[in-house]
Amino acid sequence: MTNGGRDVARLQQVLRRRERGALIRQWLRPGVGVKRWLLLVFIGLLLIALAVAMLLRIALADVSVDPQVRAAIEMITLQSLPPVLRWSIPLTVGLIVFIYGAWRLVRALVEPYRAKDEPLAELLYQRRLRARGPRIVAIGGGTGLSTLLRGLKEVTSNLTAVVTVADDGGSSGKLRTELGIPPMGDIRNCIAALADAEPAMRQLLQYRFPQQAGADPSYAGHAFGNLLIASLAAVTGDFEEGVRQSNRVLAVRGNVVPVCGQPVTLHAALIDGDQIEGQSLIARARGIRRVWLTPEDVHASADAVAAIADAEMIVIGPGSLYTSLLPPLLIPGMRDALEASPAARLMVINVATQVGETEAFGLSDHLEAMNSHELSGVIDGVLVNNNFNARQPQNYPAAPVRIDLPLSGRSGPPLIARDVVDDENAHHHDPRKLAAAIFEIYDARVLGKRRKRARAKAGPRP
Repeated sequence: MTNGGRDVARLQQVLRRRERGALIRQWLRPGVGVKRWLLLVFIGLLLIALAVAMLLRIALADVSVDPQVRAAIEMITLQSLPPVLRWSIPLTVGLIVFIYGAWRLVRALVEPYRAKDEPLAELLYQRRLRARGPRIVAIGGGTGLSTLLRGLKEVTSNLTAVVTVADDGGSSGKLRTELGIPPMGDIRNCIAALADAEPAMRQLLQYRFPQQAGADPSYAGHAFGNLLIASLAAVTGDFEEGVRQSNRVLAVRGNVVPVCGQPVTLHAALIDGDQIEGQSLIARARGIRRVWLTPEDVHASADAVAAIADAEMIVIGPGSLYTSLLPPLLIPGMRDALEASPAARLMVINVATQVGETEAFGLSDHLEAMNSHELSGVIDGVLVNNNFNARQPQNYPAAPVRIDLPLSGRSGPPLIARDVVDDENAHHHDPRKLAAAIFEIYDARVLGKRRKRARAKAGPRP
């Protein structure tokens, strides 16, 4: 072998040793949740070994046994070796067998859930870290809610998305008309966002059947995810149960629930006195004064109300103001559930206006819309973007949402300004920035209150 070949071989050996060292450090990192159980198993094995040693002592010293049996026991217990080797050899071999067996056992148990090329220790650590995350409920619909969920799912698995069911366009609208079930387009988007194998799952759920010559035209334009949810609803006989089964079948991190189990229709009254019906038309309308839902006898789903009651933080938005955020909040029972919840309630303002329903809107217009629908009392804080330098797409028809209110010294819920926009697209939030801002607020408000209560209970320091 040449000197160059030997150098490469030595380098490879060093890299392998470093990888093994890093792997051991990963397993020893706090939060993986394996060390305590391995230690418990080791203590159990040690006690078994101690019991066996006591039995051997009884057999060798205290009880008269057949000479051949005694000779066999002495050979097994290495009596012919020096005392130091008698215990050190079994201990070394036992540790090697124990560590290797425990490693293979954990690997066999976790392997079915392991993503390709993802270190096993890192997988366990991240899953346990997310499992200890705060209980967050996100309310809304559209692309804004799915963007939020993609960021939050990286830090907590205790997520519930409460999704609007007022959509009446596209594949969802067709299935709603033909089957009489609530639209599931926004539900599909949220399930795709929370799926473990998100890129591949998103492509599958969002796949739309094309219109082809000679093919059944009834499938054209339908998203696969919509058909899957509709099929599960038909199999279970209940739309809400069908969505629950979709969560289980697709192994999402958290839960996606419809705000109610019946389809609703969105109506809007315009400033000029006209009234329009249907989410798809309202999204393109200008000068919206008020929106409402029919029928009036619907009620919030039990899953949504239970999640809100159990939440530590509730996030409303981001999303289209009149067609994604207000509809789920206007469902009978939702406002009462939000007002009764002890959780911190945060509204996330869109980073950009939308052609039609929020054209030329500033921050004050969004808050006024909440107030005019008697919903300002369900907000404890408002998160708004303060980075207006993001790249704007070509032919950008919208504009950043202006901060046209003072950030302090005003009545109403406090305003929190953070950089939460996607630097490459001024029309969208950045999932990671948004999640980081929300957890900063959670830490300051929710955990801060807990610390104050704990100090109050403990009393003054001596």
